[in-house]
Amino acid sequence: MAQLVQRSITGQTLSIETGRFANQANGSVLIRYGDTVVLVAVCVAPEPVGGMDFVPLTVDYEEKLYAAGKIPGSFIRREGRPTEEATLTARLVDRCLRPLLSKRFGRETQVVATVLSADKENNPDTCALVGASAALCISQVPFAGPVSAVRVGQIDGELVVNPSMAAMSQSQLDIVVGSTRDAVVMVEAGGNEVSEKTILEAIRIGHEANLEIISLQDELVALCGQPKIEVTQYEPAADLVAGVSNLLGEKLAAALEQANKGARAVALDELRNEVAAAWAGRHAEEEISYVFDSLLKAHVREYILKTQEHVDGRRHDEIRPITTEVGVLPCTHGSGLFTRGQTQALTVTTLGSERQEQMLDGLGLLETKRFMHHYNFPGFSTGEVRRLRMPGRREIGHGALVERAIAPVIPSEEEFPYTIRLVSEILSSNGSSSMASVCGSSLSLMDAGVPIKAPVAGIAMGVISGNDGSYVVLTDIEGMEDALGDMDFKVAGTSNGITALQLDIKMQGINPELLDETMTQARDARLKILARMAETISTSRPQLSPLAPRVLELKIDIEKIGALIGPGGRNIRNIIEETKTTIDVKNDGRVMIGSLNEESTRRAVKMVEDLTREAKVGEVYTGKVTRIFDFGAMVEILPGKEGLVHISELAAHRVPTVQDEVQLGDEVTVKVIEIDSLGRINLSRRAVFAGASDNCEPRHSRPPSWRPPRQGPRPHQRGGSRRS
Repeated sequence: MAQLVQRSITGQTLSIETGRFANQANGSVLIRYGDTVVLVAVCVAPEPVGGMDFVPLTVDYEEKLYAAGKIPGSFIRREGRPTEEATLTARLVDRCLRPLLSKRFGRETQVVATVLSADKENNPDTCALVGASAALCISQVPFAGPVSAVRVGQIDGELVVNPSMAAMSQSQLDIVVGSTRDAVVMVEAGGNEVSEKTILEAIRIGHEANLEIISLQDELVALCGQPKIEVTQYEPAADLVAGVSNLLGEKLAAALEQANKGARAVALDELRNEVAAAWAGRHAEEEISYVFDSLLKAHVREYILKTQEHVDGRRHDEIRPITTEVGVLPCTHGSGLFTRGQTQALTVTTLGSERQEQMLDGLGLLETKRFMHHYNFPGFSTGEVRRLRMPGRREIGHGALVERAIAPVIPSEEEFPYTIRLVSEILSSNGSSSMASVCGSSLSLMDAGVPIKAPVAGIAMGVISGNDGSYVVLTDIEGMEDALGDMDFKVAGTSNGITALQLDIKMQGINPELLDETMTQARDARLKILARMAETISTSRPQLSPLAPRVLELKIDIEKIGALIGPGGRNIRNIIEETKTTIDVKNDGRVMIGSLNEESTRRAVKMVEDLTREAKVGEVYTGKVTRIFDFGAMVEILPGKEGLVHISELAAHRVPTVQDEVQLGDEVTVKVIEIDSLGRINLSRRAVFAGASDNCEPRHSRPPSWRPPRQGPRPHQRGGSRRS
């Protein structure tokens, strides 16, 4: 039976409908906000899968280009692998849902969100999250929801909930806040050096807006919610817990004292094997492993809460040792190496022409992207044997986070007409490799001479909380603290404010007070890292790398674009072939010319200027004689532009015939003396002679047949009259 609930949210109707589509799924809803429509279906496996220590959740987000009236641009003309935006949206939905699902449920669960209609005004990503929550709530899956998400922007200084996509392009802040009715569970943000105070206020406003949407989901559950599948609470055998605890004794603390990640891992593996051997045959291997991991987690958390220190002995707000280098690779346009503890990121900058922008084939408003950051995480970075493969969701997500952090300081296209690609290679990882990539990216850009507005640094924060309400905020968490802690909070920005933020939690919410404390501590750490980076390089180099292409921009009249391109692209193709440059022409008349050779670039600029220049009265040009008539000669003064030099204007004396002065192909200097109403150009060579001194007479391919005038009157003027 179909059910529909709806409510006005920020001036637009949000409706959630079930029972009309995809009824064989365990739970499905059609969510509509404005004219954006997303179908979300949830399916769950009939039986649990044993041996899992994680939530077996898969979230897929599908962009159907018909939703925006587009045909895919690929050769096969159908949707293929998810776009980067689709992958990021799937991650966003996953990060909100996962903390609210039980590991003990054990059944594979899949959430599929399909965009059926995109109005290019309301972003489908938050609709997909709300739809996923509603579908889970009415399904049989045990889910600690509902959960909701809204987007908050800062437009003209005001914080606005769910602004249009067009308005967001002018926003100083783009933050998505996911929360339950009790607390915030996820935050994803990008900003133009926004203050911590503004971020906290945006989170508060976003959470309040979510409460309205959560109550709408409650209405739907009351109408058609299904009974939930019971989750069996697992309690390991008491004798096993006591025995493993006694066996570990002080050995566990000794193993954890190893500051080096590799040495610590070896020590813990030896302990794990010792425990497994001692209890083999008496309890299942899975149960023994569960007890060992539980005791390890409890010990680490208790140690941090008691000592207010990191596992490796640092103070809770202390950053690991940092080293920075630039110019480490000889043949790249720019490179930066950032090392913090056992995490190391090498970032390389490559500059290209505008035609190398990334083409986007998605549902958004943007069609191209001139700044890109890509993140690679090979197996050797953690000492593992792992097949090299295409970037996964983690690599795409981390790359996008760094890109969001750096984008606000990238110069505009008018200031710096280049396409910019950054690639971060993670060479070693022990926590917060994405934030190391932010720092490496800043170093690399400055090394390449890209005039960024300010350096950007990033830091990862964590929280360990106790059952009694106590907690410790950790600065610069390492891998174990991320895995066993309650929060991974990444904050990036300049000395003036935040440019990117990402919050993931494993508990079921975080309160505003803890957020405030964490962000304050993160700002102190960010400023320390920026100061350390400044010791190596503090501003962009004054000149681009000599290996980088030279791109010059000039502006031509819009009406001259056709003349530049020429019939079938002939003119512009000739310039490209002759000068070995790249030329990109914009509809507004901007022309970008690039080449690895600066001289070639300048030659191409002159050729473009010559093709698009207008002849002006009074200007002097040097051109070739293209045609000869009895009454004068035609001279090409600009590419494709000819003017007439009348026989009377060929020289400062009487010229019997045109050929006495010039021949076809001669190069002559002429002056424009008139452009008539039909656009015809009249030229004068005589005017050039008259305006030149004896020392600066124009040069010609043939010496002019110029004779000084006679002195005194001509014979027929010497008195008397001529005889008839």
